[in-house]
Amino acid sequence: MNRFALLCLALFAANSQAAGPDDAKGLWLTAEKDAVIEFKPCADRGTALCGTIVWDKDANTPLDTCGVRIAQLDKYENEAWRDGWIYDPRDKKKYKGAIRVKEGVLNIRAFIGAEILGQTEQLSRVQALPASPQCKS
Repeated sequence: MNRFALLCLALFAANSQAAGPDDAKGLWLTAEKDAVIEFKPCADRGTALCGTIVWDKDANTPLDTCGVRIAQLDKYENEAWRDGWIYDPRDKKKYKGAIRVKEGVLNIRAFIGAEILGQTEQLSRVQALPASPQCKS
């Protein structure tokens, strides 16, 4: 095999690595661009992953969801966080859930019963919170 082919193969292998448990950590903007969710280890369960709304376009209004925990997933296996719940503040219901990061996109899947019967929302990573409105600490 020539050097060019080996280089291409090495680059492909580096780009196709499976996501790891830390890839979900950080700030993620919802598809509707109306909230930012921070995923990090749960304060009360160090090995679990929690997601909390840290920016809401409706901050400081009656529709404010700042500070709401929308996810708690207890373990990482098969390239996904699972064994926990996802909370949808729009319908105020908890669902079973799974979170996967694929190609830089965070996929939150909420479901009842089997995962295949659920719905997925895709979030994009952001480096900082929008300037306003600000959630109260």
